[in-house]
Amino acid sequence: MVTRNRTSRTAAALAAAALMSVALPAASAEAAAAATPRIDLKVLVVDDGGSSVEAITAELRDTGVPFTRVRLGASGRPVIDAAFLSDTVDGRPRAKYQGVVLPNENPFGEGSAEMAALAAYETAFGIRQVDAYTWAHPGVGLEYTDNGGYSGQLDGTRAAVTAAGKAGPFGYLGGEVAFEDNSPLVPESFGFMGRPRAGYTSYVDAPAGAGRASLVGEYAHDGRTELVVTFGYNQHQRQFRLLARGIVDWLTQGVHLGRSRNYFAVHVDDVLAPDARWNTELNCTPGDYACAGGEGRESTIRMTADDARYAVQWQQAQGFRLDMLFNAGAGEEWKAENGGTDALTAQLLADKARFRWLNHTYTHPFLGCVQDTSADPWTCKKDAQGAVQYMSRAEISAQIRDNVDWAAAKGVPLDRTELVTGEHSGLKTLPQQPQDNPNLAGALADNGVKWVGSDNSREPAQRPVGAALTVPRHPMNVYYNTGTNAEMADEYNWIYTSRAHGGSGLCEDNPATSTCLPAPLDTATGYLGHIVPQEARTALRHVLANDPRPHYVHQSNLAEDRTLYPVLDRVLDDYRTLFAPSAPLVNQSMKDTGIELGRRAAWDKALAAGRVTAYRIGTTVTVKAPSGVLAPVTAPAGTRKQLLLTTAEFGTAYAGTRSAWTGPEALQNAVVLRLPG
Repeated sequence: MVTRNRTSRTAAALAAAALMSVALPAASAEAAAAATPRIDLKVLVVDDGGSSVEAITAELRDTGVPFTRVRLGASGRPVIDAAFLSDTVDGRPRAKYQGVVLPNENPFGEGSAEMAALAAYETAFGIRQVDAYTWAHPGVGLEYTDNGGYSGQLDGTRAAVTAAGKAGPFGYLGGEVAFEDNSPLVPESFGFMGRPRAGYTSYVDAPAGAGRASLVGEYAHDGRTELVVTFGYNQHQRQFRLLARGIVDWLTQGVHLGRSRNYFAVHVDDVLAPDARWNTELNCTPGDYACAGGEGRESTIRMTADDARYAVQWQQAQGFRLDMLFNAGAGEEWKAENGGTDALTAQLLADKARFRWLNHTYTHPFLGCVQDTSADPWTCKKDAQGAVQYMSRAEISAQIRDNVDWAAAKGVPLDRTELVTGEHSGLKTLPQQPQDNPNLAGALADNGVKWVGSDNSREPAQRPVGAALTVPRHPMNVYYNTGTNAEMADEYNWIYTSRAHGGSGLCEDNPATSTCLPAPLDTATGYLGHIVPQEARTALRHVLANDPRPHYVHQSNLAEDRTLYPVLDRVLDDYRTLFAPSAPLVNQSMKDTGIELGRRAAWDKALAAGRVTAYRIGTTVTVKAPSGVLAPVTAPAGTRKQLLLTTAEFGTAYAGTRSAWTGPEALQNAVVLRLPG
């Protein structure tokens, strides 16, 4: 829920004398007029601690846009005056910030010298301003809400991008901007809608009264331009996530450091192996050491040839490719135990070119310490000297190598540099195994593995494992040990209902991380009616957050009731409704995701160290970063990169702009871009 803000904040009237008092320093008016100013590619954020400013700040941070944050309530904060905003470099006037984010149109108070300085700065250099959350009133170019507008709760509001919005900063959207309404018990968003006055262009509006009124728009006045947002939000809400890209592009006039995409990849673990099944009577999984009474009641779930054929058909229908993480040895064991034939493997091999394949080890053993499962939770076994016993380097290496060799023999296309171990084992597993298996890094090196999957819920940051790097993966809440919708709902009830309702009580014991269901789900309808929309919403939130991390499920979710597909259909169908074709989903390999995360880490480090210089002078953009660090840059269509003797089209097209990770060309020490026009 976002904080309501109903306070009237009227911008101070700016007299000509005020403008003169903050004129460009260290240069005469004639010199300033003659010189094209340098505009540094950095954003100024004035932060009042509210969720709306924090949301925009998060978008800047997560996409790689440099910014300086001034916290209004902090003691000793810098004073925003002419010297803070601009100076002169090499005889040329310099704007230190290419855009300004404010909590509202004037967070400093009536008659503030700081607001006067900002207004003069924006006018002099053509800098844009975002009002992160304000109310509808003439001071921002809108009528009051009692004149054809609205103020109040916005949950479930079906707003839309206007024609001007589509032609302007929000052309990458499909049209609708639906406000979340996840719970009827909790108010989730509040805001104001006002009818435009002179100088205001509405970009997003919604029904109000007998017509429509604006929620987001551009207000041009007094030589300045503001993007006015009249609803509150936080960084996770869908309505903001849809608009975030356009807000940044508008603020920076389409030229900025940073780059973003909407990513979605799905790893299907345990392909060719069977998965253990949840027992609805025991409320545990027989075959698991912690399932009391489960001995002799084991049951497994495994795809069939029909399931494999359906996977191909589904991919073709949705235009989306699944990643098949396979355990060939487990498949060979199943084949030997079932008459020496395996229709599933035969069908998957017949369609091997239709999938993206990834090594999941040969038989899916635990690659970490030797487990003592005599008690719950398990512990690591120790030798007579008290040292932890680990799986050996040779055993780990064989698990990696044998799976690769099987794929090569069968003609399965495979990138040997990628690996996901069973249960992410071998990597540290808290609390039992607080460090990686010391034999893991060597085994990875033995087999040329450079990218190893990890669990994002445990380790969201990329880190080295010897010479390899981790690629965190999002677990999807579609359980590995269920094959039917009813089993899914039953296990969900066990986890998320109170003891009084027959559940485990885990939700009661961990209120900070989970919420108990008010009542158990109907096992006949609960999966499709409750779990699917919730899980699809979570996955789509990751997609819209410039998060390249893949999601992972298990082969059991493609079997029997094929529980995964309703979730994926919801994600993909919703996405294609929300976005225009210019912003397609990026479905990339684990290796490419690892590279992306590595580039981001290097870029963030360079920014934090103050080792990036980037600016625009007229239609020329110059970017300097440390040697070996690629810079993420976004620019308008038609931008060209300067080569030694000529130019070339810059970047790749996405969402109406062009962007790339880029570095200097041969014999150059900086990236130089030529903007159109």
